[in-house]
Amino acid sequence: MSETASKAPAGTAGALDANRWKALVFIALAQLMVVLDATIVNIALPSAQQDLGISDGNRQWVVTAYALAFGGLLLFGGRIADLWGRKRAFVAGLVGFAGASALGGAATNEAMMFGARALQGAFGALLAPAALSLLAVMFTEAKERAKAFGIYGAIAGGGGAVGFILGGVLTEYLDWRWTFFVNIPFAVIAAAGAYFVIREPEGGRNRSPLDIPGVVLSTLGLVALVYGFTRAESDGWGDSVTVGMFIASAVLLAAFILTEAKVKAPLLPLRVVTERNRGGVYLSLGLAIIAMFGLFLFLTYYLQIVKGYSPVKTGFAFLPMIAGMMVGSTQIGTRLMTRVAPRLLMAPGFLVASVGMLLLTQLEIGSSYTGVILPSMVLLGLGMGTAFMPAMSLATTGVEPRDAGVASAMVNTSQQVGGAIGTALLNTIAASATTAYIEDHIAGAASRSQQQLVQLQGQVHGYTNAIWFAVGILVIAATIAATFINTGRPGSTTVAGSTEGEGAEDPVAVPVVAH
Repeated sequence: MSETASKAPAGTAGALDANRWKALVFIALAQLMVVLDATIVNIALPSAQQDLGISDGNRQWVVTAYALAFGGLLLFGGRIADLWGRKRAFVAGLVGFAGASALGGAATNEAMMFGARALQGAFGALLAPAALSLLAVMFTEAKERAKAFGIYGAIAGGGGAVGFILGGVLTEYLDWRWTFFVNIPFAVIAAAGAYFVIREPEGGRNRSPLDIPGVVLSTLGLVALVYGFTRAESDGWGDSVTVGMFIASAVLLAAFILTEAKVKAPLLPLRVVTERNRGGVYLSLGLAIIAMFGLFLFLTYYLQIVKGYSPVKTGFAFLPMIAGMMVGSTQIGTRLMTRVAPRLLMAPGFLVASVGMLLLTQLEIGSSYTGVILPSMVLLGLGMGTAFMPAMSLATTGVEPRDAGVASAMVNTSQQVGGAIGTALLNTIAASATTAYIEDHIAGAASRSQQQLVQLQGQVHGYTNAIWFAVGILVIAATIAATFINTGRPGSTTVAGSTEGEGAEDPVAVPVVAH
């Protein structure tokens, strides 16, 4: 691979050596901003709700409006990046995200807040796939690619936990509005840096006409799916609207697949997702995110409600997991990625994470942080960091340059849908287990203090029940990674493409060309 890159003519990938690492700094900064925003607003939500007079019934829309726009428009955003050019889409996404964040921070009523969050989601859907696809087309040499995706994977995995810290500090010491305003310097620096530093390789655009039916069907289908899971969390799985959303989503997405198989210039070429290695990445990554979101949700509740931690202290309690992710991604994953097949990093990584999750099933009211939570977080961080890095790289390896944006969008879509499923599914399991526990034990509690103790025990019982499911989900993710992903390690002159790479069961490789 290095040999091919080194012989690239001027204006191609080989000419990017001087600036590609500078470009990575601004791409990573933008990715950190998007990932931070997913959790930072959750910390500020109670304060924002009180200031803006948002009802309990409507407060979920602060989160849902963002999730629907982001999840629904990701494929469209990826295609726009392929059509316009990734650099242009990246900068436009950053500027739009900054503007929407300013609107959210200045919100004076709930309608203004909901609109700002939807706009953030829409520009995030343009920004996120553009960022990942820029990495995919700029870093083609195996060792460089491993380092770049190691950094990107660490940020993608650990940024959410950083959001808890930053959100807690801003909310506790400044004001909830700063959880929005903080995005502006991130976006301005990243956009200015990208504008002056990034030089996108030529010849990678997809100038085919936009697949309007595909855009409409995929957007409506994904919106219905994400809203169905969001609704299930608040109104239950048997709710008529919840069921209707799932049915509508299934019909719309089935129609989308049929459309993509027939149109001349599809929004999502089926070759991107039907290749077994990429399909295995999308599926295993989505499942891992389900488990991760469960962890963030229940540990936050446990530390704040049961242990009485402040928002800031809760955020800092997640630091060992961030450290584990950084080590797993930038040290273990990066060092081994060019030496072993991706499945030998992803499957063991998910299994190590499942062991960390397994420790959390032992949580009790009196569990110590250092005895139970700390080792579990370290294992979760190491495991997820080791698995995420090759997953991010493999999801875009060997994709035709014209498909890089939409392939990157599929990574983000699997994460977004996984997050929506994880929050709704695991929260429902926890709530049901908590209710059953309290009903069984409350009769034996004579005093008010005993009743409060039973309620706390019921909550912890609910968390541990849901965490058991998360353990199983991680084991399934490891199994899928081990069985679906059969490409070999990146070779010295080849990279796995639409077929398998060196050492794979299918000994066909796609030469690395500088685009």
